[in-house]
Amino acid sequence: MPSFDIVSKIEHQNLDNAINVARKEIQNRYDFHGSKTEIELDKKTLNIHIVTENDMRMKAIQDVLIARMMKQHLDPSCLDFGKELYASGNMVKKDIKVKEGIDKETAKKIVKDIKASGLKVQASIMDDIIRVTSKKIDDLQSVIQLCRQGSYGLPLQYINMKS
Repeated sequence: MPSFDIVSKIEHQNLDNAINVARKEIQNRYDFHGSKTEIELDKKTLNIHIVTENDMRMKAIQDVLIARMMKQHLDPSCLDFGKELYASGNMVKKDIKVKEGIDKETAKKIVKDIKASGLKVQASIMDDIIRVTSKKIDDLQSVIQLCRQGSYGLPLQYINMKS
């Protein structure tokens, strides 16, 4: 029986490359000349730590980061921008969480949308993966189109298509 999996993953090497290029661009920009700006990626917890002097520079760093992710073919919707935490002195600190995997609420919403479409498919949630099975490959392709049209707040990939 044909099936495929819906996942939300990010290429760790491409993310690391995007962070490194953004860091170099920030160091070379004139408006950041002489600033104490730091951008670090914690690879284990997938957190991006940013420390800079003011909110204007924080916004500029976020814009550069999003642009670099787009150039590395990464979807910036996987970034969870939290609120700023003020560090010692006049420094602004921000931790950006990189979302990976489909959480339970989003998975339930996706499965609900698939079932509401009226297609003859079965969708089941397995941890952070949604497996969709059907008798026809055309129905599976319709599910992929349905998921691409929906907005779930995170990038979705469709893998392991088996017939």
